[in-house]
Amino acid sequence: MIKNTLFLDALKGKHVERPPVWMMRQAGRFLPEFRALRDKYDFFTRCQNPELAAEITLMPVKRFPIDSAILFSDILVVPQAMGLNFEMKESIGPYLQNPITSQSDIDKLITPPIEESLGYVLEAITITKKSLNDEIPLIGFSGAPWTILCYAIEGKGSKTFDKAKSFCFKTPEKAHLLLQKITDYTIQYLLKKVEYGVDAIQIFDSWGGLLSPKDYEKFSWKYIDQIVESLAPKVPVIVFGKGCWYALQMMSRSKASAIGVDWTITPQQAREFTGDIITLQGNFDPAKLLSTPEIIYSEAQQMIRDFGVQRYIANLGHGILPNVPLQNAEAFIKAIVEFKE
Repeated sequence: MIKNTLFLDALKGKHVERPPVWMMRQAGRFLPEFRALRDKYDFFTRCQNPELAAEITLMPVKRFPIDSAILFSDILVVPQAMGLNFEMKESIGPYLQNPITSQSDIDKLITPPIEESLGYVLEAITITKKSLNDEIPLIGFSGAPWTILCYAIEGKGSKTFDKAKSFCFKTPEKAHLLLQKITDYTIQYLLKKVEYGVDAIQIFDSWGGLLSPKDYEKFSWKYIDQIVESLAPKVPVIVFGKGCWYALQMMSRSKASAIGVDWTITPQQAREFTGDIITLQGNFDPAKLLSTPEIIYSEAQQMIRDFGVQRYIANLGHGILPNVPLQNAEAFIKAIVEFKE
């Protein structure tokens, strides 16, 4: 039995004395011990080595009194397993030499057994769970199919993902075929993660906010909802769509246990849009962690007052930035842990 159930209790809507806290990308570049490993091993080596992935997952757990760990990995391990050879290039980020452009490219995608193609992730879960010793829960995650499609079509990061959007608008049949393939394989992957012991799942839709509300429903939510439907009977699911405030009402009607929100919406609006019927997670602006510890502490506590203690998980509105000082991250977490109504 997990000793600290605060995170899981909040996901279930149970009464809590204070909100649980964790930070997106908490096992990341702002940690000096992470940077030391980065200098020794390239990004996907760190993802694909179970011992390294587990070690990185545990780094913030050893430093901060957080209420959940999140497995160190990447959303692109799924398309990699499907035959898309993503690399992580310096100053470029994710890079795919031969992006998907045609029906034949979609037809070539493979869906090997998860234990064969992504066994290193499952092994990392086993190692991490053993090291956590049931102190706190472990979150597993995946990218939303739309976000994966963006990288698969564009071949790299983009502010607008025009190629990906054009592909969807010009050839919607091909887009839906690709999205369904990604969705089916993602479901297999996440179910296997649950089988290996993760306690919750988060779905990251980093580029959902690039779509109009109508197109979001058509090209993104339709597929996220399939994942939620498949996973929800087995494990709590958090859906995080960056810039997708307009979809909160639709998301709140799903079987998700929680919805992540970014800083482009107020806590009060987020409660209103979701009818105050679901746990919310967020939404501290990561750039605000570059202010002073005193400001961070004060504003993080105000964030709790704005959201309310119940059905709330304190987090950032996106991933922590690599140049955030340790004492500032600590001030954020301390503000949540020390909160009293």
